Amino acid sequence: MLGEKYTLDIRPTFIEELDRAAAYIELHLHNQMAADKLVVDVYNAIDRTLDHPLVTAPCYRPPDVNHPYYAIHVGNYTIYYIVHDHVMEVRWFRYSRSVRSLSPNPAYDTSSPYEE
Repeated sequence: MLGEKYTLDIRPTFIEELDRAAAYIELHLHNQMAADKLVVDVYNAIDRTLDHPLVTAPCYRPPDVNHPYYAIHVGNYTIYYIVHDHVMEVRWFRYSRSVRSLSPNPAYDTSSPYEE
């Protein structure tokens, strides 16, 4: 793991979800600066994580996926990615509250001591 190089693969679904969130902030909340900041913060967080994508514990593994999902938290949003064959594959961008709608594998504890 130390000194290994990872390549980045950003899935189209992630880009669509990020664009949708930024468009909502810009068009419905009328805050262009916040929308731009969100996009910049998300890509900066991905760049920082690319150096060591396996440092954090996996958050869950769906039964139909061979690799566990990892999470990056940016503000009220969560970026989900998997790592395989020296590739960090960024798959989903979700509002953090939507984490509850995911179906976790019991092998990975997805509870948070901060949730009410």
